[in-house]
Amino acid sequence: MAYQFDFIPVLQNVDLLLQGAGFTLALTAVGTLLGVGLGIIGAVLRAWRIKPFNTLFGVYVELIRNTPFIVQLFFIFFGLPALGVRLTEWEAAVLAMVINLGAYSTEIIRAGIQAIPHGQLEAAAALAMSRVETFRYVVLRPALAKVWPALSSQIIIVMLGSAVCSQISTEELSFAANFIQSRNFRAFETYLVTTLIYLAMAILIRQLLAWFGRRFIQGAR
Repeated sequence: MAYQFDFIPVLQNVDLLLQGAGFTLALTAVGTLLGVGLGIIGAVLRAWRIKPFNTLFGVYVELIRNTPFIVQLFFIFFGLPALGVRLTEWEAAVLAMVINLGAYSTEIIRAGIQAIPHGQLEAAAALAMSRVETFRYVVLRPALAKVWPALSSQIIIVMLGSAVCSQISTEELSFAANFIQSRNFRAFETYLVTTLIYLAMAILIRQLLAWFGRRFIQGAR
């Protein structure tokens, strides 16, 4: 018998999918702000070899980049309570995303910092620019401008990877999709709609990051 498509049971619960999508976007926004901030700190420490923090960040980066995100998430949510650290689903998901994005953005931004010509730093010193001004205008902004496309792609990858947060009952988009499918048994229709929502979110985030980069990062060079 040919499969009979029926999207009505899914569309009847589209509000749950939209709530889950909103949760995913909020999770991504917080994770991005804190994760990129952590990445900037790590990049500076590693690029300028500030001991002993450059070594500590090097270990952190290798640990996170060579272990699965879902294992990191499970360690935070299920493992840390053994040490007396108990987190809610939201807190665990945010922390996992920050730690994961922080490691990858550390290396991405470090590459941008190391690409800054030393002559620019000498010119800044000749102009009597303060260390803060030199870091902000001569180091950070040009470095971010160089790596912004790669950093934007990594942010989107982390957003898509947040789908595994449903495994700890974080009520993001994939959690909502699993909930709906378990009740209407329309797996194809449910996950097709969910896929399209993820696609739309990825395109939206990419466009927002591209606009932000042109407006505040690349345009500031």
